[in-house]
Amino acid sequence: MAAAPTSSPLIKVAALCGSLRKASYNRGLLNAAIDISKTFQGLEVEYVDISGLPFLNTDLEVNGTYPPVVEAFREKIAAADSVLFASPEYNYSVTGPLKNAIDWASRPPNVWADKTAAIVSAGGGFGGGRSQYHLRQVGVYIDLHFVNKPEFFLNAFESPAKFDSDGNLHDELTKEKLKALLLSLHGFTLRLKSKSA
Repeated sequence: MAAAPTSSPLIKVAALCGSLRKASYNRGLLNAAIDISKTFQGLEVEYVDISGLPFLNTDLEVNGTYPPVVEAFREKIAAADSVLFASPEYNYSVTGPLKNAIDWASRPPNVWADKTAAIVSAGGGFGGGRSQYHLRQVGVYIDLHFVNKPEFFLNAFESPAKFDSDGNLHDELTKEKLKALLLSLHGFTLRLKSKSA
């Protein structure tokens, strides 16, 4: 595995979870990513709550402004260099809350544009994989640049248990895979930034 970055520009990552459940396994993945990011320099992962966003409704847009909770969310995304999505799979696709958040931040001006992104997902069977492919399709239109490898799908219900009853990730192998994805996202973001400088 690649070594953790030691001396490089700080990359700020906004972490969004498509599940609003308190003990969500997908939220557990983001919590673990935040903890892992504290073990090396150059990467800061911040959880951004989407639960308070209203349903997208352009009647709420007044003279080019948005409701305060939407403006605050958009500012968080705009200030980030990169985005980490935890995307559970609902009916072969992304969740309603996550799609709603994506749509609000894509309203003019689109604050997703030219940011790098990565996806993690936990669930049964394919581990949320179908939601990831739909999310990548959405990303094409809103100009997100996703890390291609490593992919991260986790079957959360396979033995041995990966999470405790509160949704905290305790499986060390899964943590190593999550760290590898974060390192890939960090490196990818630095490369794109250097090309646009």
